[in-house]
Amino acid sequence: MREVTVAATQMACSWDKDANVSKAESLVREAAGQGAQIVLIQELFETPYFCQDQKQEYFALAHPLEDHPTIARMADLAAELEVVLPVSFFEKANNAYFNSLVVIDADGSLLNLYRKSHIPDGPGYQEKFYFNPGDTGFVASKTRYATIGAAICWDQWFPEAARSMALQGAEILFYPTAIGSEPQDASLDSKDHWQRTMQGHAAANLVPLVASNRIGKEEGAGGEITFYGSSFIADQTGAKVAEADRDSQSIQIATFDLDAAAAKRASWGLFRDRRPDLYGNLLTLDGEDDW
Repeated sequence: MREVTVAATQMACSWDKDANVSKAESLVREAAGQGAQIVLIQELFETPYFCQDQKQEYFALAHPLEDHPTIARMADLAAELEVVLPVSFFEKANNAYFNSLVVIDADGSLLNLYRKSHIPDGPGYQEKFYFNPGDTGFVASKTRYATIGAAICWDQWFPEAARSMALQGAEILFYPTAIGSEPQDASLDSKDHWQRTMQGHAAANLVPLVASNRIGKEEGAGGEITFYGSSFIADQTGAKVAEADRDSQSIQIATFDLDAAAAKRASWGLFRDRRPDLYGNLLTLDGEDDW
C-alpha cells in the first residue's frame, strides 16, 4: 500500500499581497498539521483576480521565476514541512507573460514549470490580454510522494489535458482555479458543471483529482465576480470524497492508496484499449484530417 494524503485549500484575496501569501502559508501549515503531503493553493493567490479588467498597470504584478519572492518563500515552507506544493504565479519571461505554475518538491527544490495552455477570454475573464499561450506542454512531475499532473483553471475543461498528464504517468491531477459568477448574466452558475467536468477527468483516467478555487466578491471596472469556492477532491472513480462550501475559507483532506488506484487502472482496461491510431482528427481544429 502506497498512501498519499492531499489537501485542497480555498481563501479570499485582497490587494494586500503579503497578507494573501501569509494566509496561504497558514493554510499550508494547517493542512500539513492534518497530515497532508501535497497541498494545493488556488490560482493567482497573491492578488485579487486582476483579469476582470484590461489594465496596463497590472503587468507590473508579474515576476520571473528566478528569484521570485513568493516562490522562494513557498520553497522554504515546503522544505520545512516536507510537503509538495504546486504554486500558481504570474510569470514574466523577457517580453512574454504567462499564467504559470511550478511544482515544489518536499525538499524545497523546484521541479517542473507549467505554463497555462488554454487562455480564456470573456466578460470578467479577460486573460488573453495578459497571458501568452503556454509553451511547456502538459507536464507530469515525479515528486517525493507521487507523480502528479498540474494544470490551471480553464485547462480543467479540456479532457485532452488530463489525458496527456495521465499518459505521462500522473497518479493525481491538480487544478488551481479562479471561477465564479458571470458578470454579463447573474443567472449563470457553473459550479456543478465545473465539478462534473473534472470528476469526468478523474473517472476517465482512473486517477484522483484535487481542485482549489477562491472565494469572496471581487469588483472590477465592468462589474463584479463572486467566486464560488466549492473546492473538492475526487477519487479515481470521479466520486467526490471531500468538498468545501461556496464562501468559507477551508481545507479539504483526503487520503488515497496509489497502488490500489494503479491496479484498478491496469485491470479496467481504459489505457489498454485506447486507439491512438484513430485519434488523428484531435490534432485539428475542425475535426477534418484528410486535407
